[in-house]
Amino acid sequence: MTIKTLLLTALAMLAFAGNSLLCRAALRDSQIDPASFTALRLFAGAVVLWLLLFLRRRASSTSGSWRGALALFAYAASFSYAYLNLDAGAGALLLFGAVQLSMIAWGMLHGERLHWGQSAGMFLAGAGLVALLLPGTSTPPLSASLLMVLAGAAWGAYSILGKGTPDALAATTGNFVRTLPIAILLCLLALNSLEWDSTGVIYALLSGGLTSGIGYAIWYVALPGLAAIQAATVQLSVPLLTALAGSLLLGEPLTGKLLVAGFAILGGIALVLRFKQRT
Repeated sequence: MTIKTLLLTALAMLAFAGNSLLCRAALRDSQIDPASFTALRLFAGAVVLWLLLFLRRRASSTSGSWRGALALFAYAASFSYAYLNLDAGAGALLLFGAVQLSMIAWGMLHGERLHWGQSAGMFLAGAGLVALLLPGTSTPPLSASLLMVLAGAAWGAYSILGKGTPDALAATTGNFVRTLPIAILLCLLALNSLEWDSTGVIYALLSGGLTSGIGYAIWYVALPGLAAIQAATVQLSVPLLTALAGSLLLGEPLTGKLLVAGFAILGGIALVLRFKQRT
């Protein structure tokens, strides 16, 4: 791995963690509602990605699909509503765990066989998820947790739909653009509860334009320099980065329960990915 790839990968992981931090900060510390945050985030992401596509040397039009756009919207909307009541670290852990486990489950349904080490990893990750949601003083709210799991499953579906796409930037741009009418419909349905302030709007635009739009573009540049197992494994850092940043920047507690469950979930997924490479 070159120094350039290493730096780009680190920037992309910080951007992914930044999405959780910005969303949680906006919904906790400003007046913006989840529907408005979702719409502004998708709009800013679409604008920035379109500009990047336009400025790219080789001419290209947007692509993508409505199935991809629906999965992207389901992820973004569920993500926003979940962060009304979830700390940034717990939300990122649930999101990442659901993304990876849903993609692993998809492979199993389509004929992939699990090595014994992968089975052990799946059991460990599942046990960590159950431990995180067991009743207790630090247990994340169940409804918010289920919404974040739904967001992760939707992002997993979006990733599966995008596999083998010849031009990831064009496809992602097209999918973001297609989400805009759906986001407008969401705002119309939530019309009586829409509210925002300048702080919330800024957070939403930063989330969409910077940590989503530019973050995804950086990740696509880094990916060719990474082996598949490296690309999958490096994303294990995102929940940890989010939890640490949430503690430092948002004053959220780093509970023992979160740390133990986090190591179980991420360690289990790491086992699945490692043994998948060897088989």
